[in-house]
Amino acid sequence: MTAVMASGAPLGFRQGRVERKTKETQIVLQVGLDGTGVSKVETGIPLFNHMLEAWAKHGLMDLTVDARGDLEVDLHHTVEDVGICLGKAFREALGDRAGIVRYGASFLPMDEALLHAAVDISGRPFLVFNVPVRRTRILNFDLDLLEDFFRAFAFNSEITLHVNMHYGQNLHHIAEAVFKAVGRALAEATRLNPRISGVLSTKGTL
Repeated sequence: MTAVMASGAPLGFRQGRVERKTKETQIVLQVGLDGTGVSKVETGIPLFNHMLEAWAKHGLMDLTVDARGDLEVDLHHTVEDVGICLGKAFREALGDRAGIVRYGASFLPMDEALLHAAVDISGRPFLVFNVPVRRTRILNFDLDLLEDFFRAFAFNSEITLHVNMHYGQNLHHIAEAVFKAVGRALAEATRLNPRISGVLSTKGTL
């Protein structure tokens, strides 16, 4: 007999898939919330690939991304559009949100850096991003793009997301800790709890 979640969908099959094609980017993205962290990511931006792979691995989400963008113009279009697609696919994978824990948080240390992410799968899109990396870059990747990515993800997945840096110096450590912390917080928030009947809200909806 196949185990089922509260919404009636089989456990292990919470997946979302999005295709997006514009004059700036062409993206095919799929995410599975009940995975093991397996990923296949190609965006044309090696650092961004690495960050998304870290997100998937530590969030235990299976992730496939095939993104082709006008990188000769700017990295912004690709990074933001991947955020849009990941948010939409994540929202699709959640289904009716029945049985999920809803809230999740994670402190993530990476050497000298300490980041914290907190999420509410609320249906109310919001982003607080207190990570002071503006006007800095790793190779050709402007770290201003981190906030653009997470804003696109939060608003298209309809979640409330807070990311705060407590301290840190190495830019790579900071950026990677952000993605890992958010991945772990989402893994907690999307976890199914058999004690939860319907959605975890006094309103009866998320």
